[in-house]
Amino acid sequence: MKIDIYLQPLWETLAAVCGCGARAVLMCVYGNRAYEDTLVELADTAEKAGFHVIAAVAAIAEHSVVRRFAAGRPDAADRARLDEFAKAIYQKLQSNDRTRPYIPGNRPYKRFGGSGMVPLPNDDCVRCGLCAKQCPVGAIDKSDVSVVNSSLCFACMRCVSLCPKKARGVDPARLAALAAHLEPLCSGRKECELFI
Repeated sequence: MKIDIYLQPLWETLAAVCGCGARAVLMCVYGNRAYEDTLVELADTAEKAGFHVIAAVAAIAEHSVVRRFAAGRPDAADRARLDEFAKAIYQKLQSNDRTRPYIPGNRPYKRFGGSGMVPLPNDDCVRCGLCAKQCPVGAIDKSDVSVVNSSLCFACMRCVSLCPKKARGVDPARLAALAAHLEPLCSGRKECELFI
């Protein structure tokens, strides 16, 4: 099974943990398009690390790049559904039910292509370094935040969302093209998918 290079840091971190048979609830978040093989890949990695998977959820959240898709999600209906799911997980734990849920996905995993968009600072950037400090894969150079390792950046847009000056972003023309591409895929309301 080929592990996706964009998620390699996550898989390496998880693989370094010893689960020692502990029960695990897996979660991924997706922006109203698809979560592909993320959950099944996460389950395989968690089980290799010694965890015992008892539940999983693919939760809806605002799309990280084109924020109008799933804007305001998770909403009250999502939270209510997730609260009910948490109760079902609690009941499963209390009853010591160790059955592994069916988690959909493909093996080999579908390769993530990424959007190819790398957020860069604009003239409003004050070089505070918060983006570099908070980048989950260390793609932003800590000594010069205008330098981004595009082979590491997987366009999670964390740097864009946390910038206090709103001084990071992607090329507007590429963003518009991506939005047009995603429109038919992301327009309808999708729901959280729960597996127990």
